[in-house]
Amino acid sequence: MTEQTKTPSTADGGLLGGLSDRLSGAVSQVAAAGALIVVFIVLSIIAPSFLTADNLFNLGSQTSVNAVMAVGVTLVIITGGIDLSVGSVAALSGVIGVMLMAEHGFNPLLGIVGGLAVGAVAGLVNGLLVSVVGLPPFIATLGMLSVGRGLVLIATGAVAVFGAPDSFRLLGQGVVGIVPIPVLLIVVVAVLGYVVLTRTRLGRYAYVMGSNMEAARLSGVPVKRYITSVYVLSGALAGLGGMIAASRINSGQPNFGEGLELDVIAAVVIGGASLFGGRGTVLGSLIGAFLVAVIRNGAVQLNIGTFYQNVLIGVIIWLAVWWDYYQRRKLGGDVG
Repeated sequence: MTEQTKTPSTADGGLLGGLSDRLSGAVSQVAAAGALIVVFIVLSIIAPSFLTADNLFNLGSQTSVNAVMAVGVTLVIITGGIDLSVGSVAALSGVIGVMLMAEHGFNPLLGIVGGLAVGAVAGLVNGLLVSVVGLPPFIATLGMLSVGRGLVLIATGAVAVFGAPDSFRLLGQGVVGIVPIPVLLIVVVAVLGYVVLTRTRLGRYAYVMGSNMEAARLSGVPVKRYITSVYVLSGALAGLGGMIAASRINSGQPNFGEGLELDVIAAVVIGGASLFGGRGTVLGSLIGAFLVAVIRNGAVQLNIGTFYQNVLIGVIIWLAVWWDYYQRRKLGGDVG
């Protein structure tokens, strides 16, 4: 079951706009799911090591970082915003969380909570810059991308941080039965994200604000509060992604997350969210995250370099945004 995209009624056909948005989102999700299946089958045939248990285990763990972060970015994009800082925030959170354990004696649980708190604070700054100061989301989060990366290098001296307890590895490497803990975290975060989008005011207002910010404001929606909230959630989930990544190698890496925002935003857009705002689902973003992860993993199996992978992901983003624009025009939606 997927979330229903909610669009406020307007005098010239709000109902039709809402139906077209839901149809457009559903088509995008089906297309992304179909692409995921096709890519998975093709890689299973041409890359013999792709279907091995070890590789599938690693694939699930690798996907968890992007998938968890994509849920937060989905909320932001639904409001018509963007968060370019998630890679830097994830790196900062991972480094600070490991430092709390290695240098200040925090137990792993408190270290993880500390990492999430760092992400939430970064998200709060982003939210306040957008909602109170009035900066465009692109500029606010681009600034945080640079600030976060700079703080990582200042805190570490550009040197990896080691010394976290071995038990910290459970977050990114542990299993429950045969299921990796990172995969379980995807499920937990996805369910919570689904509940937020479909059962809370924050979710309802996110769709309304993304569809028409001024109409939301005039109808009494506390726009500043809810815009700030979605950025806080995005930052906190970036922090969680950073802690999962740090746990996988049991260290804080200052260069982690460079370019990660590209994969996360690609996952959300591929999954049917609209960069024009007002549309997006958790399920679609998860499909997109798995598609991006499978492409990256398959490229490694086929010895395709990272540079070529980045070109491919960029082209996919172009196609996804063009498809969204085309659907909105064809179905009578607002393209901004």
